[in-house]
Amino acid sequence: QVHLVESGGGLVQTGESLRLSCVVSGGTFKLYAMAWFRQAPGKEREFVAAVSGSGGKRYDDNIVKGRFTVSRDNAENTAYLQMNSLKPEDTAVYYCAARSWVVSPEVSKYDFWGQGTHVTVSP
Repeated sequence: QVHLVESGGGLVQTGESLRLSCVVSGGTFKLYAMAWFRQAPGKEREFVAAVSGSGGKRYDDNIVKGRFTVSRDNAENTAYLQMNSLKPEDTAVYYCAARSWVVSPEVSKYDFWGQGTHVTVSP
């Protein structure tokens, strides 16, 4: 069974940074595409960024706008989301997700999910 655990969320002020981590246990990490989604209160879960096992990256440019960077360390079975220049509209629960091989922006394509980590950005 594949298990994902996110960490790194918290309360920050506008303009500050956070780095989210997602540690994966079970399965073969290097074969998974890892993605970050977020869900704000009352809204649907939305795609933020993803990285394939080989390091190819995909972003939702409307959200990221050059502020976020997704990465992974296959030796540590960990995916990261570096978030800079945070804004109040980035406030959400951030989830990491895994699927085999190819990145996708669709929630339904991912097989494994973490429990989420809360990010709150104050004005």
